[in-house]
Amino acid sequence: MLTVKALRTLKPNVWVSDGGARGAGSLVFRRSGEVTRVYYRYTKTDGSRYAMPLGHYDENGREGLSLADARARAAELSKLYVSGVRDLRAHLEMLEAQREADQEAKRAAEVAAEVAAEVRQRHTLSALCEAYVGVLDAQGKTKTARDVRSAFKVHVSEKHRAIADLPASEITPQQIAVIIRTVRETGKERTAGVLRSYLRAAYAMAIRAPFDSAVNSKLVDFDINMNPVDSIPTIPVKAGHRRLTNNELKAYLNSLTEGLPDLALRLAVLSGGQRMAQLLRTRVADYNEETAILRLWDNKGKRREPREHLIPLGQSGAALVGKLIARAHEKAQLLAEKNQADVESNPSLWLSTGGAIMVETTPGKRLLEISGTMKVEPFNLRDIRRTVETILAGMGVSRETRAQLLSHGLGGVQSVHYDRHTYMDEKRSALLAWECQLRTMGAII
Repeated sequence: MLTVKALRTLKPNVWVSDGGARGAGSLVFRRSGEVTRVYYRYTKTDGSRYAMPLGHYDENGREGLSLADARARAAELSKLYVSGVRDLRAHLEMLEAQREADQEAKRAAEVAAEVAAEVRQRHTLSALCEAYVGVLDAQGKTKTARDVRSAFKVHVSEKHRAIADLPASEITPQQIAVIIRTVRETGKERTAGVLRSYLRAAYAMAIRAPFDSAVNSKLVDFDINMNPVDSIPTIPVKAGHRRLTNNELKAYLNSLTEGLPDLALRLAVLSGGQRMAQLLRTRVADYNEETAILRLWDNKGKRREPREHLIPLGQSGAALVGKLIARAHEKAQLLAEKNQADVESNPSLWLSTGGAIMVETTPGKRLLEISGTMKVEPFNLRDIRRTVETILAGMGVSRETRAQLLSHGLGGVQSVHYDRHTYMDEKRSALLAWECQLRTMGAII
């Protein structure tokens, strides 16, 4: 066997072997210039001999293989050779290619895992809620979008941050139940039912997104296949029963002033109990002075396009809208002078200070204020709407005409596709009779 001293004095271009068993290959060294190289020499299947390079020899093993290192490596190759692997070079190249392939596959898996984690982080329950609100905004359902955003913010994102930050596709019915139960246990039964409805609608829209071209494509990326809210029982909405007596309605109307919120409350009654949110979207061009018809847009419910809702006003209602139009033009003129801009030709009927448009909560708060001063059972905007319809029914106005006048229950096949009657005469007769009824009560209209 070779020694370190023998390798130190090795002559250039001379092959020396470290010995070994016959038929097991051998460790050999060869000096070229100042460098001694290490090889494992073996006989290939075709009978030729091949010296496989193992690296440089370094007596101290710092910049190359020491004698002990070289022998260890040669022993590994000899073991392979004796086991039947005759083409060591091809075998080792195959192992190296496999190692590189494994490393590449590992890197690809790591990248895929990072991408998946990033996708999961972006497509959380909170993000799904925001995406759903965005669709409502795009559909022009501004008030609904505002209500839904508020409900999600308060009862999901703030109260259950840990759940809200989970991927929407991994949310379980149990986690939805936790969210709904938290609201319900505070005594907010109606809020819990509404929140359940909002969450179910958000998931339903995401499930439909891959197949429905009308749904924002961003919802497709949430990869929702199951609606976890379906397992949560529906929370029945308790029907409201409060209706104002004739004297209460008279006192309420006679409490209204000439302030903008009070004008909105008065118009809601004179127009037959219209929804405040729809009234507050009206602009100057929505009123036809010649026919005294006020146009509203009803986008409530699942409508993708708002339904035109025409109100043929009575004398007092028409006078009130005329007053609002004059006021709107005056406000638009002042606003244009202040901002040194063109006067808006079609301003909102509800322009307030600084050019903002009055929001629904303003007349709603004013109504509650009036209700409190009347020292009666409290009432709200929904109760006013219920009161108007109840009195109209008592006056003999048919169910169909009331539905047309208040724009509810009109989503059936018959109403949407077949019944093209405008009911304009019936609605006008009802509102004329309604104003007469209010005057009979002694209400100032």
